[in-house]
Amino acid sequence: MSILLKNGRVVTADSDSICDILVEGEAIAAIGRGLPAPEGVAVNDCTGKMVMPGGIDPHVHLEMPFMGTFSSDTYETGTRAALHGGTTTVIDFILQKQGSSLRAALDEWQGRATGNAVGDYSFHMAVTDFNPNTQLEIEEMIAEGITSFKTFMAYKGALMIDDAQMVGLMQEVKKHGGLVTAHATNGDMIDTLIAQHRAAGKLSPLYHYLSQPEVTEAEASGRFSDIANYTGVNAYIVHLTCQGALNQVRRATERNQRVLVETCIQYLLLDASLYENEAEGAKWVMSPPLRQKKDQATLWAGLNQGLVQVVGTDHCPFLWEQKLLGKDDFSKIPNGHPAVEHRLELLFSEGVSKGRITPQKFVEVTSTNAAKIFGMFPRKGTISIGADADLVILDPEKKHTISAATHHMNCDYSAYEGWELTGKVDTVLLRGKVAIDRGEAKVGRGYGQFIRRGKTAF
Repeated sequence: MSILLKNGRVVTADSDSICDILVEGEAIAAIGRGLPAPEGVAVNDCTGKMVMPGGIDPHVHLEMPFMGTFSSDTYETGTRAALHGGTTTVIDFILQKQGSSLRAALDEWQGRATGNAVGDYSFHMAVTDFNPNTQLEIEEMIAEGITSFKTFMAYKGALMIDDAQMVGLMQEVKKHGGLVTAHATNGDMIDTLIAQHRAAGKLSPLYHYLSQPEVTEAEASGRFSDIANYTGVNAYIVHLTCQGALNQVRRATERNQRVLVETCIQYLLLDASLYENEAEGAKWVMSPPLRQKKDQATLWAGLNQGLVQVVGTDHCPFLWEQKLLGKDDFSKIPNGHPAVEHRLELLFSEGVSKGRITPQKFVEVTSTNAAKIFGMFPRKGTISIGADADLVILDPEKKHTISAATHHMNCDYSAYEGWELTGKVDTVLLRGKVAIDRGEAKVGRGYGQFIRRGKTAF
């Protein structure tokens, strides 16, 4: 099938022009002005619209086992919702079980994803038990196209590894040219504060926030950066939230170290005052928690300074009845919130429309940088001849309101209920096929492909 997009404002990370795009099969075949429409080609007039590369969200958790339950979006519902919001590729986290192998974890996650995804997807491997057997599997995983490995510096007894294991993992990943990412919070300190608050009968959602003060993230971010600097591995901090943590990244630059940083849309837009609502505060219980207004200002500045390269979501939704597992104890509230569908529109409305970031920066942090960092560029993350025809057509002036009544995520509430946005995704192409057309899904379960990734090219 061939499609010709005419007269759109085509924006990439380094260009902005009015032109046409010819799509043939799954790829972009031509870019230029006044391209003729070959016989039988479907023509989409994009006058007044912006055309951008499909979004890449490198931080989602679909059907993830956590705290005795599973996140509520499946590979089918989660990737379809992502497509509705202009995100054409997601990267999910495989969680190794302690005492088990990386291969067993990969088999489990492939069983959930294969044949079920609507949009394209890939995997990170979370290493929760680094030992001599696991060490031998690192090269094997990279050969499978899984080139990034996550560490948890919190959740002791379930996901956390210690610093000795982290050094060993980094050394092995460095040897094979991979990337190590970190959930950088001080788990021991957090566990101590949780126990103290519970013992004092302080059990509302506010104490989830108060159990993870800024110092817990700043300390761990600095420690992760120091260990990465020692080993020389490519390093990436996931869901960084606060000034103290970003200052540790600034400190690393003083010794000529590069630490890559991802923040998430919620940390740019929401703040910890939401936890004071005892009835609904559980909606925003996530780790790290929401922070202060000063931290939002730091993160927006970090985007423009180039210290923050990626805006993801940490999409990990739970139904309200699942959140109520912690109605009497904040430490039992499943962590996470629904966001994958609204990341692009929220960032466009609050960032581009309000002049906080340029359209090119928007494309960088929602697509191109993730494609480069995680080894998918130039197949993904840009508009160039030969690239996958993953394209988002966005109406920059269209106003709309977010609501759980109209979103497509498998979650019965919205973290952004009633937010009025400017800028709406109109049409989405995935590998040359119209996937979303004015709110209607045109592709179904099984259309999404696993994307084998190479090494970082950032």
